[in-house]
This record gives sequence, structure tokens and C-alpha cells, in this order.
Amino acid sequence: MATVEKISTEQKANPIKSLITGGFGGICNVLSGHPLDTIKVRLQTMPRPAPGEQPMYKGTFDCAAKTIKQEGVRGLYKGMSAPLTGVAPIFAMCFAGYALGKRLQQRGEDAKLSYSQVFVAGSFSGLFSTLIMAPGERIKVLLQTQQASGGQRKYNGMIDCAGKLYKEGGLRSVFKGSCATMLRDLPANGLYFLVYEYIQDVAKSKSATGQINTASTIFAGGSAGMAYWILGMPADVLKSRLQSAPEGTYKHGIRSVFKDLIVKDGPLALYRGVTPIMIRAFPANAACFFGIELANRFFHIVAPSF
Repeated sequence: MATVEKISTEQKANPIKSLITGGFGGICNVLSGHPLDTIKVRLQTMPRPAPGEQPMYKGTFDCAAKTIKQEGVRGLYKGMSAPLTGVAPIFAMCFAGYALGKRLQQRGEDAKLSYSQVFVAGSFSGLFSTLIMAPGERIKVLLQTQQASGGQRKYNGMIDCAGKLYKEGGLRSVFKGSCATMLRDLPANGLYFLVYEYIQDVAKSKSATGQINTASTIFAGGSAGMAYWILGMPADVLKSRLQSAPEGTYKHGIRSVFKDLIVKDGPLALYRGVTPIMIRAFPANAACFFGIELANRFFHIVAPSF
């Protein structure tokens, strides 16, 4: 990925540069969007109210207000260490996987892929990112939800959480929810890159110079982020419930979560937490691509040949 503006070209990706620029963009994504991600997870995993009782949270703003009141502003940033630590390799693997997915389908060095091929290449990137994202998501969800119901604090940060999970159930416990993460990321990543490429192609066709500017990159990135969550939200709800549940709650994994959710809460529960995530999606992904653009411009100045 030479620059954000040239992501749709067929130039061979530089893995090292993708690691650095993608990591910086991912950090921008996490810093701008984590508070709303915490609210999303808490809405998805809040206990089911008994008959006649009010739910723990009435909605996005009620969840935010109660979190700040009980835990302070820092409560909105719980679990941020896990995604911050993983963003560089996650984004590097994601973009490298996308580039590889495109290369595998090319019939010539300058061959332009169809949008269906772009979707396949984007889905291919989900295989790469899941390897790192799944354990990070597992730790993040546990840290975000451990005091949501007023319970005792079990984990003292990312390292402590990872150590206790491994001690309790080995790598299987650390990677719990990997299939659910892949179920979310394969189709959602495909749509993410498809929407991004389409908007950038339209912007380039309407540009007098034939170049893609920063504004179109930010708009395409933000729109792609919203498209990702429209498609990926149901699998994300199932993933959050599975990863936050005590061992043995769902014997058949994501199938048991799905059956329990549909029977007890109805299909609309698959989009629980959609409000904060959609509010977050555009600015967080816009910040991500803006961060990547800044990093690429920095390298263009200090190391043009890199």
C-alpha cells in the first residue's frame, strides 16, 4: 500500500510500511472510537431483565451516563490496552491479506479487478486479521464488562487477563470466539474494501485531475466503516456474548448463543448496540485512513524510496 490515495492500484504492497502506517491508522481508530465500543459491548452483554424489571441500560446515552457516574470517564476506556497493542499487526495483516487476495486473482501486473473480486480479496484479509484479533477481542470484552453489573474486578489489565485465561483454559480459552470473529470479519471485510474502492473510483472519475484527494479518502473510509458494521453487527453481538459468558454457558459455541438469543430476545437483539457503533464507525474509520495518509506523507518526505 503505497499511499492511502493509491490503495486501489495494483502495486505490490510493502509489508513493513503497511505495518507502520496501518498501525498508526489503527491507533487513531482506537483512540477516537473506543468509548463508544465500550458502550456497544455493555449493551450487547447486559443481563436479561426479570419480568417487570427495567433493563440495566435504557440505551446508548443512559449506558454512557451510568458508566461515567460509577467508574468515571476512564470507565469508557477500559480494555483499550488490548486493541491498542494489537492494532499494528492487525491492520498490517488485514491490508497485506487484502493485497495478497488481489494478487491471487490478477491475470496481469496491471489487471484491474472487478468489484466481486475486490469483495473476495477483502474477505481473504479477514483470515489474516482474525489470528491476532480474536484473542485481543476476547480480552477487551472481558475487561469492558467485568464491572458493568457492579461485580468484583477480576482482571487487572490486559496481561493479567491473558494470564488468567490461559491458566483457566489454555489457548482454547484465550482464543474463545475465534469462529465468531471470523464469521464477522470475512463478509464484513469484503464489504468494507468493496465500498472503499467503489467510492474512491467514483471520486477519481469525477476529479478534474484524475487524482484522489484527502476528503474523498476520509469519506470513503468512514462510509466503509459503516458498511462493515451494518453487515457484521449480528455476528459481533454473538461474539460478545460468547466471549463474555462463563465457561460452559454455551455448550455448542456460537450456535447455542444464536439459539438462546433468538428464542429469548428475538431477532432485533442481533443489532443491540448498533447506535453507539454506528455513531463511532464513520469518525473512527475516517481517523484511521487520515492517520494512514499522514504516516504515508511522513515517509514520502523522510524516506521517499521506502
